[in-house]
Amino acid sequence: MATSWLPLTQPDQLADIVRESHEHPVLIFKHSTTCSISATAKAKLERQWPDAALPESTTLYYLDLLRFRPISTQIAQEFGVQHESPQLLLIQDGKCTYDASHMGIRLADVADAVS
Repeated sequence: MATSWLPLTQPDQLADIVRESHEHPVLIFKHSTTCSISATAKAKLERQWPDAALPESTTLYYLDLLRFRPISTQIAQEFGVQHESPQLLLIQDGKCTYDASHMGIRLADVADAVS
């Protein structure tokens, strides 16, 4: 499975993500483009993606925090998670069922959380 980032750039995409999450797992990766830790976490995620034991239908959204910070705030409110950067969230059945930040982001843990 290759990494295929879908850009998260519009607030109304969150409603689409919630709907989509009732059909298959959805991941949101929040990334600060000026942070070396965030860049390292993103590279680690991309390296792990081909071997991830996730359903083929899993989608991966990418949020550029510097350009779209209000969407991150909306994500925190919508899913009841504290904002962190970098951060990976797993959305299933309209709820955040897993979140991790910094070097704690591991796709094996996400795969274990997929219901």
